Amino acid sequence: MFDKSTWIKLPRSVLQGHGVLDDLSAAVDELYLSGNPFLVTSPSPNRIAGDRVREQFDDIDSVSLDRASFESVERVVDAAREADAGYLIALGGGKPIDVAKMASDRLDCGFISVPTAASHDGIVSGRSSIPEGDTRHSVAADPPLAVVADTELLAEAPWELTTAGCADIISNYTAVKDWELAHRLKNVEYSEYAGALSQMTAEMLVGSADSIKPGLEESAWIVTKALVSSGVAMSIAGSSRPASGAEHLFSHQLDRIAPGSALHGHQVGVGSIMTEYFHSGARGEWTDIRDALSTMGAPTTADELGIDDETIIEALTTAHEIRDRYTILGNGVSEEAAIEAATITGVI
Repeated sequence: MFDKSTWIKLPRSVLQGHGVLDDLSAAVDELYLSGNPFLVTSPSPNRIAGDRVREQFDDIDSVSLDRASFESVERVVDAAREADAGYLIALGGGKPIDVAKMASDRLDCGFISVPTAASHDGIVSGRSSIPEGDTRHSVAADPPLAVVADTELLAEAPWELTTAGCADIISNYTAVKDWELAHRLKNVEYSEYAGALSQMTAEMLVGSADSIKPGLEESAWIVTKALVSSGVAMSIAGSSRPASGAEHLFSHQLDRIAPGSALHGHQVGVGSIMTEYFHSGARGEWTDIRDALSTMGAPTTADELGIDDETIIEALTTAHEIRDRYTILGNGVSEEAAIEAATITGVI
């Protein structure tokens, strides 16, 4: 008897395009939500677009966050309860969206994602990443009920945030390979559809590298579309596997030993170059990953990340300790192998 089942949670609506921020209230109306909205944002997004959101709703309280933390989550939960909020609207980059995602889970209410920077696939995924001390916690939560991505607004974001989003997507190349490897060697459950969607998304960005340029709204469209697809792949898989492998373990370890040195997306991009070398050797696809990142203006070396060579090697040789997730790193790579990979790929 076949008794396998799965529950896939996806956004009900994705609204993407020029000026769509002004259609936010209409998108919310389509969701038939009850109660008052509560806006979660941070200083820069609030300055840029906060009033455009508030003027669309008759009764909306808000909170502005300086950082993403469990303390911020508690602050949002308390403020939203006091305001008797029916749902949350997250306006901003990683901080407001990750905090609102976790807070909405605590409050047992939905949230709408309104990104102001295309810096990571968390704008649509069902996972929240919250730093604590020298570690970062990835916590499962429901994806947003809707995503309203204004490409005009996203095109005006700092270019380094957009390239970080690009690098985060391109790293899906190695994440999927690690997932397939774990399926073959450790019998980890694998979704052909989620894996194919994630890989296709990475390939789309690599193929569009020449078209992704600063200040070009079409670039924001391409990157945001890819981020949405990556988030959907994770929702289908029911885990972060389609977009998180050894390259993410490497980045998380960098966060521990060299916190605040570089953006998450940039770190996983460089990590993907080296982990692709481990997968395929000197003649593998790591050159395609490196060249695409370079074309977009994303870092491809330790120096461009602002991290010294020794720290790169330390992170690469200890990344397997981060979590119990099987990847190409296995139970760890030797210092000699790490130096070879980093040297041949030009990272150090």
